Amino acid sequence: MKKKNSKAKAWIVDVNMGYGHQRTSYPLRSLAPQEKVIHANDYDGIPNKDKLTWELGRKGYEFISKFKRLPLIGDPAFKLFDNFQKILDFYPKRDLSKPNIQLKQELKRIKMGCGKDLIERLGKDPLPFVTSFFTPAYMAEAFNYPNDIYSVICDADISRTWASLNPSQSRIKYFTPNTWTTNRLKLYGIKEENIFLTGYPLPLENIGTSKLEILKKDLKERLFHLDPKKSYFQKYKVLIEEHLGTLPKTSKRPLTIMFAVGGAGAQKEIGIKIAGSLKQLIKEKKIKLILVAGIREEVKKYFLERITYLGLKGYLGDSLEIVFAPKIEDYFDKFNLALRKTDILWTKPSELSFYAGLGLPIIIAPIIGSQESFNRKWLLTLGSGVLQENPVYTHEWLFDFLDSGRLAEAAMQGFIEAEKLGTLNIQKIIAENY
Repeated sequence: MKKKNSKAKAWIVDVNMGYGHQRTSYPLRSLAPQEKVIHANDYDGIPNKDKLTWELGRKGYEFISKFKRLPLIGDPAFKLFDNFQKILDFYPKRDLSKPNIQLKQELKRIKMGCGKDLIERLGKDPLPFVTSFFTPAYMAEAFNYPNDIYSVICDADISRTWASLNPSQSRIKYFTPNTWTTNRLKLYGIKEENIFLTGYPLPLENIGTSKLEILKKDLKERLFHLDPKKSYFQKYKVLIEEHLGTLPKTSKRPLTIMFAVGGAGAQKEIGIKIAGSLKQLIKEKKIKLILVAGIREEVKKYFLERITYLGLKGYLGDSLEIVFAPKIEDYFDKFNLALRKTDILWTKPSELSFYAGLGLPIIIAPIIGSQESFNRKWLLTLGSGVLQENPVYTHEWLFDFLDSGRLAEAAMQGFIEAEKLGTLNIQKIIAENY
């Protein structure tokens, strides 16, 4: 019999392929024994055949992501690949329970035994099974994991691959980040009682408690920088003060922009174009630029080489910063800390789209993959994201956006409209049921 337990634990499972699934699981690590997240594709004792299967998939995705940048042939090749994970139009509403090719391929690997070792290991201490990737959820279901199975959605809309072969009969339960994914799962045939609209799991170090004390403190200083001419404040003073209180009149830091590349290192060139455009302002310490290299040594090296060429190396540690760490846990810690002093997040619309909930306006870089087109649409619908203009002319259009109050409005829209308590909501559901 299940017992309520405020200190309930769960197995937190992800895959270390790209950043999205790991960034999603990281805020939930406090639920895991010894706060250790398990990588389904890379754990101690994983059978060689399982590891090889996962590795082939990872290398294939990273190759095609980089291949996309090749002239003439890159885009057509990527579109062909991306078609396998395409998200169908939501309207007209209809039965979308028919499985797609990608799902069939995933299940074929599982039928051959991939993942059985992991599920048997965790089944010896059958805590609730919480995963940020669909494949481990299917493994747990296929090999009869002896407790509840939860799948954490990490995009604003999802392909058919996220729902099992027979959705109406599936044991898998879902934590969804928004109403879009909630309604999409219903179209795929998932039972309503197996869907929990929690919000995306954002880092608690950027939120605080359910009272959002850390988030509100950071957002107040952010709005000081995002609305230099008080264009937004003059129109929405009552709204701002109702949610945040009085804004500060000064700040000890400059306007700060963060540019984050994806897990495969794609789009790193955009970061250097931004640096080149804002070069003089960086030298004058009127703007700080944070370039996020993640755990990619080659991206860090690229940034350093180009920064040196631009004559900006001497400003590292001051008005220029590179966020890098060899271990992903250290990277996430550095990234989350840097976000607290960031005013604008510039990135492709990945899982970082949900960080709009922290009151961060998102400048949206070009998409890579079908799911990112829906993340972009979600950001634009929410009003918390704006499409990037030519990065070479950032020094021109960025200040037009600031002076008009457009980015301040995007920050408040994300803060007000997006769900912020996903991590706490997921923790609560686990604790109430076990």
